[in-house]
Amino acid sequence: MPRVIHTGQALVDVTVEVPGLPARGDNVMATSYARAAGGAVNILLAAARQGATCVHAGAIGTGENGDLVRAALGSEGVTWSMPPVPDVDTGVCFVMVEPSAERTFVTTMAAERRISVESLALADPQAGDVVCVTGYSLAVASTRDPLLAWLPTLPDTVEIVLDPGAAFAGLSAEVQAAMLAVTDVWTGNADESKALVGLTGMGEAASAIERLLPRGKVAIVRDGPRGCAVAMNGRTTVVDGFPRKPIDTNGAGDAHTGIIVAEHALGTDWITAARRANAGAAIKVTRRGPATAPTASEIDAFLAAEPRG
Repeated sequence: MPRVIHTGQALVDVTVEVPGLPARGDNVMATSYARAAGGAVNILLAAARQGATCVHAGAIGTGENGDLVRAALGSEGVTWSMPPVPDVDTGVCFVMVEPSAERTFVTTMAAERRISVESLALADPQAGDVVCVTGYSLAVASTRDPLLAWLPTLPDTVEIVLDPGAAFAGLSAEVQAAMLAVTDVWTGNADESKALVGLTGMGEAASAIERLLPRGKVAIVRDGPRGCAVAMNGRTTVVDGFPRKPIDTNGAGDAHTGIIVAEHALGTDWITAARRANAGAAIKVTRRGPATAPTASEIDAFLAAEPRG
């Protein structure tokens, strides 16, 4: 069975719910506090819950944060290919969630940034495997340089998925071009896509990004409750979303990405996979916590209850 392999940063999310962001130099009282594995963990767990075989190819530290990451991955049968980084723990992402469910991040850098061509190669991607890359890896030299050296060496039968994040639009033109040249699938949100091509509509942005990719590749642009657009072979399809009142959007995009790449790895066509990812993200925003994507059976039940199911 093809695997979903993620090369990005597995972190620990320290999340507080706040009535609003404080003014500079001011303070705000949090109404809740939680600590959970996040980052690449969100995508891998979402994919594993769809029945995909998943591997984390990034670096995990030695310490309580690294232990929390490994426990979260192991709870869903996700393996990791790189030995623990000695004497350095995994970093933390501080997350502030407002009543609107909007979230603001501050991220540290630690063991998860210590990768190499040799450590990435331990994942040993094979024909049909899906290798996921985050734009945040490309924003820092310690992870960017090994990735850009390793990705072009992968067999053509391995599919490379780029989740650009907010970081991608701010990269140099040379780094953007190098990454897009090896990208088989782009999956980003509307803001990330607009930042790259200057278009606000899902369909228009997806079409424009498809033209930046090698011929025959796929561009997916998601826009929360509106759903997502899938552009491939010169044709763009808008797949409607499932609006829900959100309580926590942290990890919703990760859930969408994890579900859609897992479904693709399992042989689902892109449009069906996109609809299932839209449903999964709709479920996730009604749950607190970053790695709370639904299982395949939960998505089945959700879609069965929908008028459009």
